[in-house]
Amino acid sequence: MRSKNSMQTPLARVRGLGSAKSGLHHWWHQRLTALAMVPLMLVTLAIVASLGTLDYDGALSLMANPFVATLLLLLVVVGFYHAALGLQVVIEDYVGAEGVRMGLIIFVKMALFALAIVTLLSILKVAI
Repeated sequence: MRSKNSMQTPLARVRGLGSAKSGLHHWWHQRLTALAMVPLMLVTLAIVASLGTLDYDGALSLMANPFVATLLLLLVVVGFYHAALGLQVVIEDYVGAEGVRMGLIIFVKMALFALAIVTLLSILKVAI
C-alpha cells in the first residue's frame, strides 16, 4: 500500500508505471563504452596513419596482423554499441509519440546491427 503522500499520479499507480530501474545500467554502459573508445580510437588513428606510407600489399599484411585485426574488431563492436546507446537516448528524449519512438529505436538498432555485421565481415575478409 502506498502512502497518501506518494508523488505518483493515480493513473501511474493503476498502470503500474514507475521507475524501470534500467537508467543506471544504460548510463553506465554509455560511460564504459566511451572510455573504451578513447584508446581504441588512438590505436586506430595510428593504424590509419601507418597505412598512408604503405603500398597495397603492405596495407593488406598490416590488416592481416591478428593484433591489428583484433583491435579493429573491438573498435567496431564497442563503437556500434556506443552509437546504439546514444541514439536511443536521443530518440527517447526528442520523439514524443510512443509508437513512433519504439519503431525508431528498433529500426536504429537493427540498422546499426546490420552495419556492424558488414563491417566485422569486411575486416575479417581482409584479415584472413
